[in-house]
Amino acid sequence: MVNLEQTRASNSRIASNLPPGLVAVFVGGTGAIGRLTMLQLAKYAVKPKIYFIGRSQAAGDRLTAQLKELNAEGEYTFIPTDVSLLRNVDEVCREIKSKERYINILFLTLGNLEPKGKSGKLTAIQISRLADLRITDTEEGISAQIATMYYARIRFIANLLPLIQRAPSLRRVVSVLCGTKEGEVNLQDLPGRTVSLLQMRSHFGSMTTLALESLALEAPDVSFVHDFPGTVKSDIGSDSDKLALVALRLILKVVGPLVYIPDVEVGDRHLYLATSARFPPKLSADGVEAAGVSIPNDIKVSIGSNGDRGSGVYSVNYDGEPPSPKVLKVLMQLRADDVVRKVWQHTEDVFTGVTGATFV
Repeated sequence: MVNLEQTRASNSRIASNLPPGLVAVFVGGTGAIGRLTMLQLAKYAVKPKIYFIGRSQAAGDRLTAQLKELNAEGEYTFIPTDVSLLRNVDEVCREIKSKERYINILFLTLGNLEPKGKSGKLTAIQISRLADLRITDTEEGISAQIATMYYARIRFIANLLPLIQRAPSLRRVVSVLCGTKEGEVNLQDLPGRTVSLLQMRSHFGSMTTLALESLALEAPDVSFVHDFPGTVKSDIGSDSDKLALVALRLILKVVGPLVYIPDVEVGDRHLYLATSARFPPKLSADGVEAAGVSIPNDIKVSIGSNGDRGSGVYSVNYDGEPPSPKVLKVLMQLRADDVVRKVWQHTEDVFTGVTGATFV
């Protein structure tokens, strides 16, 4: 395990190891994990250029002010939109492509399950909230929760991957969902319509990791990290007035501080995932800088989702550690069963069915 001190030491070297003007795109950026990671990036990077996407203009304005206070030399652009609609995802990507020649970091937290315990078990609040969302389809015919949890985030990566590949230094995708929690995939219901709420984590965890492996085949010069965020405070369920949820939120106000990972640590650990050379691309023709902030000799390159060190795709826990041997075995079997191809074919079919194109 890379401890917090080592994580912060790595982040403190961003200014010296990586060039000024890093371009980062945060999707779901006004939420807890994205916001906290952005604040740390603004703190450590030299003249960063950050785009962040969310629903609330007020939240975007507040975060912009915080970022400017931390680093007045950076550029910060908030794009308000509903990313549960794939056409909106495409519109945002076109806007970014019109303004930028390359992207260094694509950081995705949209549709995050944000489990409350290190065990990864869903709380009653989350189960209730997910149940509400799963019965609501977007106008594009996709479950609102699943649209953001899987399809929109993969659409963002596919659309913006060419810009990430053009980056002259760091090239990194971080998808915050349920890395290391992968499990069986229901091949009869890849969209997850009938997958139980308690099985969603393993089903979409595996689909996300396998989709990243598909993308990495086309972009071996980009590194992909799928992580589980740990016990993170969030506002999920805060917009519900159900009596049970109100009571549970009151309880969490009391017990939450005893179990939540501190905000600054959340930001530091996720910035480390986004910038450290511990998670390099499979191919790094441009040298160490393209892999990220250099790592000390006593820290090894991480084991990838296929069990090999430096594979380019990494499923990691909140502390940056790889999956258990049991999970790696599950992923190996899914590959043997041709599930990587099946997942990607399904994903492309949804993309073309909704938008008419696999990417823009």
